[in-house]
Amino acid sequence: MTESMADFEKEIAASFRKLQKGEVLEGTVTSVDDEAVYLDINYHAQGIVKKADYSDDPSFSLQTVKVGDTVKAVVLAEDDGEGNVSLSVKDAARSLAWDKVRTYLEEGTILSVKIGGIVNKGVITYVEGLRGFIPASHLDIGYVEDTNTFLGKTVEAKVITADEAKNRLVLSVKEVLFQKRREEKERRLNEILPGSIMTGTVESLMPYGAFIDLGDGISGLVHISRIAHKRIESPGEVLKKGQEVKVKVVKVTDGKISLSIRDAEEHSAPRRERDNRPSVSYKDEGSATTGLGDLLKGIKLD
Repeated sequence: MTESMADFEKEIAASFRKLQKGEVLEGTVTSVDDEAVYLDINYHAQGIVKKADYSDDPSFSLQTVKVGDTVKAVVLAEDDGEGNVSLSVKDAARSLAWDKVRTYLEEGTILSVKIGGIVNKGVITYVEGLRGFIPASHLDIGYVEDTNTFLGKTVEAKVITADEAKNRLVLSVKEVLFQKRREEKERRLNEILPGSIMTGTVESLMPYGAFIDLGDGISGLVHISRIAHKRIESPGEVLKKGQEVKVKVVKVTDGKISLSIRDAEEHSAPRRERDNRPSVSYKDEGSATTGLGDLLKGIKLD
């Protein structure tokens, strides 16, 4: 009696329910034939999904759908003319897929995607079943001359445009490469400690100092006052572009590195050897090697 009352209340609630076109709902498969799948959608009418509205895959067969399966579908029409609610599983899948790619865009998710086609000015890939486009200018950090070399390859990319209304999904490999480069640079910067001695190459000369390339895209500045021990009017007096130099890290602040060539030279310069000239030694017995007798020896007195 309790179950019957619950079922009755369920039917009452369903009778007042109003479905909207485009609404995504969940249903349970009650039967399948050669033309359609029928669903219990907790409504006063059953839902029907025709084969063409279930999948775009030409190899798809309705026989793979089983009674009791739970599926999500979007409402195409509240009444198909025969008292059924017309539904589309493939459209619901697309709607849910767009929800996912928008989340990927918002969260900056890095995706692993396979390049499945070459088109004008870019390549094609698929994300959650949606056709995506990667412009040639976003396949690499540098210029890509031949996009055909990417066909069949799996790359890491981020969603940069997800416009369902225009059916426009755009991804970028370059954004991922830039992100990894930034992360690597940050890791390297964290490893550079004040007081470290490093080898670099003079990258450019400015009136106020010299920029030193430390490798991996990291540069530091040697202020003109820290280039040499003597006073110089311009860095070009003692340095030239491309010259290899040793530098000492003075400080690292907000991603900027202050360096000193002068202090590095002081650090690496060998200590001056002590004066090893022989000293006068005296003994308790005998005479000193430079005694008075030796000094007067050979002096003739008139």
